[in-house]
Amino acid sequence: MKVYKFGGASVKDAAGVRNLLDIVQGETDLFIIVSAMGKTTNALEGVFTAMQQGDEALAMERIDASYAYHRAIVDELMGADVTITQMNILFQQLRNTVRNTIYRPSDAELWYDTIVAFGELVSTTIISNFLNGHGVENKWIDMRRAFLTEQRHKDANVNIEATQVRLKREIANSEVSVFVGQGFIGGAPDGTTTTLGREGSDYSAAIVANVLDAESMSVWKDVDGILNADPKIFPDAHKIERLNYMDTLEMAYSGAQIIHPKTIKPLQQKNIPLYVRPFGNKHATGSVITGDVERAFEPIMIQKSNQVLLKLHSRDLSFVLEERFAKVFTTFDSHRIKINLMHNSAVNLYMAVDASWHIDDAILELNADGFDVDKTEDVELVTIRYYDDELYRRYAFDERIVIKQTTPHSLRFVRTK
Repeated sequence: MKVYKFGGASVKDAAGVRNLLDIVQGETDLFIIVSAMGKTTNALEGVFTAMQQGDEALAMERIDASYAYHRAIVDELMGADVTITQMNILFQQLRNTVRNTIYRPSDAELWYDTIVAFGELVSTTIISNFLNGHGVENKWIDMRRAFLTEQRHKDANVNIEATQVRLKREIANSEVSVFVGQGFIGGAPDGTTTTLGREGSDYSAAIVANVLDAESMSVWKDVDGILNADPKIFPDAHKIERLNYMDTLEMAYSGAQIIHPKTIKPLQQKNIPLYVRPFGNKHATGSVITGDVERAFEPIMIQKSNQVLLKLHSRDLSFVLEERFAKVFTTFDSHRIKINLMHNSAVNLYMAVDASWHIDDAILELNADGFDVDKTEDVELVTIRYYDDELYRRYAFDERIVIKQTTPHSLRFVRTK
């Protein structure tokens, strides 16, 4: 069994779906994980926002626009006279969810997950139908039934032990050997839909690879492979042929858009190689990540934008006590806020965190617990792994830097724009 994962940018239009067909045609023993098409997740977030605001008309307008986008892809792929019944049912379920939900702010994450999951359900329905119509017989898998996650919305972890039973049951006794499932989504113990975090389709594919003892996992992207930097930011970026799990995890954690951070552990547990391959050229080797590679011997540069810098100050000067740290971390975890960099002194704690709609709620909670909090929005977190002297001189003395950390292997700093 091999696992292929295709992101939303790869299947954003009919041409992309046709290219997916070209890549998988002739394959057997293949599990295909697909994301929502194009910017559909963003569009469905707009539906959720309208529901939050109680604006049903706006929500329906946005659902209709999403339907028209997907319908246009179907028309180009299969013809305007083709009806995909399951796609129509899914959009009707989405409309009914918005109409029939009595929204409460305490259930925000639940309804967010419920609504945005329709993007993956629709994309895989279209692709499964298209592949079946072009000689790639496959079975559509509902990953809400196949993946059991923890009871946590927006950033759930998958229970691999329970998922082994569920996923294998879904594919057992199948007359075909190709399967199409959704990335990013799963099901909680109470039966509600969960999501695995933005860009979590990589993680979905890694879980499938682990459970099914796959020989390999491939992520198909619009790049030649893994680059040591974003070429839009660092012009000297170039491809890395081979990388080990540890360096990949460090890159992903620091914000590199190569792979979701949760992806590595399920693969490392069974030493499953991960290929990052160019979507536009199925014959290219791309880059490979395995446990059999030495550390990278060249600088890796990562810039993570859309960060918020928080400065916490303890009013009673007791911040050095361990229980105060525990309170801060518990507060951020309860509000689904990811800490990407931390620096502390005796009474101050600086943190760079992902922008989140719950930051202000967390600040209010910390204020009530005796902390003053200063917030600076729209800052950047830069990580240079395996820096050299020239790179250190070039970047470490930028006057915009507000926090800087240096270790023998990494230079990390937060800077204003």
